[in-house]
Amino acid sequence: MLKKISWNKVWPHLLAIGVFLVIAIVYCSPALSGQVLQQGDIMHWKGMSQDAFNYKAIHGHFPLWNTHLFSGMPNYQVAMSGHSFLPNFGNILTLWLPKPISFFFLACICFYILTQTFSIKPIIGTLASLAFAYATYTPIIIVAGHETKMLAMAYMPALLAGLVLLYEKKYALGLMVSTLFATLEISAGHPQITYYFLICITIMTIFYLVHWIKSKQIKHAIVALSLALLAGLIGLGSSALGIFPSYQYAKYTIRGGSNLDVTSQGIKQTAKTSGLDESYAFQYSLGKAEVFELAMPNAFGGSTGNMFDENSDVYNNAMQLGQQLNGKMSPQQLNMVMRSVVSKYWGGVVPFTSGPVYAGTLIVLLAIIGWVVVESKHKWWLLTAALFTILMAWGSYFESFNLFLFHHLPLYNKFRAPSMAMVIPQLILPLMAAIGLQKLIYAEAAQAFLQKHFKKILYTIGGFLAVLLLVYIGNDYSLSDASLKEFLMQPQINGSSIIHSIEDARKSMFLAGIGRVIFFSVIVIVGLYLYAKKILGPVVLLAAFLVINTVDLLKVDNTYLNSSNFMQPDELQASSFTPTSADQAILQDKSPHYRVLNLASGDPFTDAITSYFHRSVGGYHPAKLSIYQDLIASQLTGKINPSVLNMLDTRYVISTDKQGQPIAQTNPDALGAAWFVKGIQYVPSDLQAIEAVGHFNPKDTAIVQDKYKSATGAIRFDSTASIKLLSYDNDTIKYATNARTPQFAVLSEIYYPAGWNAFIDGKKSSYVKTDFALRGIAVPAGQHEITFIFEPSIIKISQTIVYIANMLFWLSIAFSIFIIWKKEKAPENKNG
Repeated sequence: MLKKISWNKVWPHLLAIGVFLVIAIVYCSPALSGQVLQQGDIMHWKGMSQDAFNYKAIHGHFPLWNTHLFSGMPNYQVAMSGHSFLPNFGNILTLWLPKPISFFFLACICFYILTQTFSIKPIIGTLASLAFAYATYTPIIIVAGHETKMLAMAYMPALLAGLVLLYEKKYALGLMVSTLFATLEISAGHPQITYYFLICITIMTIFYLVHWIKSKQIKHAIVALSLALLAGLIGLGSSALGIFPSYQYAKYTIRGGSNLDVTSQGIKQTAKTSGLDESYAFQYSLGKAEVFELAMPNAFGGSTGNMFDENSDVYNNAMQLGQQLNGKMSPQQLNMVMRSVVSKYWGGVVPFTSGPVYAGTLIVLLAIIGWVVVESKHKWWLLTAALFTILMAWGSYFESFNLFLFHHLPLYNKFRAPSMAMVIPQLILPLMAAIGLQKLIYAEAAQAFLQKHFKKILYTIGGFLAVLLLVYIGNDYSLSDASLKEFLMQPQINGSSIIHSIEDARKSMFLAGIGRVIFFSVIVIVGLYLYAKKILGPVVLLAAFLVINTVDLLKVDNTYLNSSNFMQPDELQASSFTPTSADQAILQDKSPHYRVLNLASGDPFTDAITSYFHRSVGGYHPAKLSIYQDLIASQLTGKINPSVLNMLDTRYVISTDKQGQPIAQTNPDALGAAWFVKGIQYVPSDLQAIEAVGHFNPKDTAIVQDKYKSATGAIRFDSTASIKLLSYDNDTIKYATNARTPQFAVLSEIYYPAGWNAFIDGKKSSYVKTDFALRGIAVPAGQHEITFIFEPSIIKISQTIVYIANMLFWLSIAFSIFIIWKKEKAPENKNG
């Protein structure tokens, strides 16, 4: 077999891999010395998951229920145990390199696979792969800690390669590549990225279908689509443990909708929604003109945290304003005003953005030239997919289109942050640029073709520059923050000079972006001209493009990811997870059940650090239970309802002393793990239940909806009755009761019917939603043991699906290899 290998064909690919490896290592060199990134979301995840890891250290597996987040919630999306017959292909593909080197290397490798599927020369494939991997969105999300998003993005091009192979009748190789990367794509665990990619490949499939129908290739269409579906189902099944329990859980979360509308004005009943609230879902929409950040990274100021420097007019005017306002408002208010004034960012992504999706000016220009000049059966679906996802990214700025999608496109209303759809243009632009370069440089009579179409190339670039100039003229450079503008326009403030300097600065930034495009346009035009005149050879031209584009991207990337983002692991641990004196005082309490509300860390409901140490009333998670979110919004935001804290067994509240240091205060009214109530107040709906929670005594009264009345029984309060906690484990809770008459017990545990089962003396019993968010159970007279076990049936079902999918995975891979081997063997047998 080795004799058949043409090393002349292999070494360019090895060189490409070497280039990917060297650039990733050089760019992320601190990782080789053991340093790690400071990543906000990873710190949140460590806080969220510490309880699960503590449990695993004792029991050997992760729990299904997390007691440290939002008074308790499923652990599915935090940390999950399961069994698989598949190795860690991600580690294999990345050569076990440390993060974030592995992320950039993986993105390059997967895109390079795609370019080879399109029969693109290795040097062009290397250029395009580096462009995809080092587009600025990549380092931005890596620094933020969005690792699942990064992995899902990295696997997209390789999965696209597999599908293209299937559609081009290379069934065996296509099935193998599609099955492998469908499994990896879905296992990455970022449904929103996969969803956008699914839209992209759906558009591609429609274009292929039209072609197949016109050319009467119906049999091929059935085979190709069937194999693609098989690969997708195997990938889906292999990740069943992550998908199906989460899908079930999503129905009970804010992503599953709510029938209550809780605002600062009050609470009202609404029709049950099936997804996120529209205004919440359309946060982080991309401003229409911001799409040009693909070619102009700083046209809108970069990131929200990017500030004007000390030499700018805006900064100097702001300092004068600060001196004028000092003492007239609180330091916090002054700081807020100053940050708003000196922030460079003026785009539409609110409430904040970490930076643009810059794809490389040279890549954008080459892609546009490719779409206009080059003939390719792929260019129209690529253009359609790019434009469609750009429209999606506009979100609230193209409301009519996106509201239609929000209400009609399946599952789309489960996602937020429409600007994330720009990952598809990030995928498509370097691919189209590579297709274009392949035709322009390596097609038959390429130089003659270039000379013939050179004017069209000039007109194309000129047209793009004309569009940019029109956008420059039509842009609104004024302050979009109406309240800030109104504040600055007050006569006593006289902030007109600041407003004018901000507008001038914004015009300058956009104009500088156009200048950047002109500069790279000259490079492209001169390079293609010299090649057309045979002054430059193809390798020299492409190597120049590769170096220029990669250096340009790395220079911009360095703004968002550089050596300052790295630190030693022990330093990172100490800076984030060193217990305060308040934490240490609380940790002296070894009781098995109590909760903590941390008001010293800002918003307790976006804080995961407290969850690292304690069973927290707050926490951090993008998909909270909707009943708990309603409870937070109505009872724990603004003026906190102490009765709700008591029923949540909030024994400790962390606040700050006069010096701003955290202190732990004991709440003597916390009701403990469980208690018997004197009576039950029945209400007709969730609305009345949450309203009643606003003014009741949870120690004496339980609030239960009418529909559960048959399960509460007839109670006669017994003042001598007792209920005590016997054991408290994440997935199993036991209580002992003793009463002379039937009682109703309220348990300080969050109501979640999809898996929690109740047993009294080993016999399964009913429990009901109580006090809007807790559990309640009717207890018969006498001595009894109550056990709650979290045992969702979906877990066992999902594990079985994983086993089946894993077996199908290996069968499909083995079958594909056999078919490929058989085809290679056939000529030998024939010759023999």
